[in-house]
Amino acid sequence: MSPQNKKKLDKIRIKLDRLDNELLSLIKKRTYLVEEVLKLKEFKKEIIDKKRISFILKKISKKSKKYKIDPRITDRIWKNMIWSYINYEKRNFKKK
Repeated sequence: MSPQNKKKLDKIRIKLDRLDNELLSLIKKRTYLVEEVLKLKEFKKEIIDKKRISFILKKISKKSKKYKIDPRITDRIWKNMIWSYINYEKRNFKKK
């Protein structure tokens, strides 16, 4: 890699690091909201809502296409996020 390209790469990586920090902040906010939702669930079986998951994934796919983002990327990210939060809810579910 040329020195000029190395310098450009370093600048881009700094921007990516900043963006990662913003994403972490958003994940923290999302986690808080998931915790609030979990407080409302009375039974562990309420944690997985297949209709809601399907609705979310379809919505994300449409928005991805609208914003010219490869839907395979966003689908994978959202599926991982959804199942990670389902796992989180199962681990933190408190029987009433």
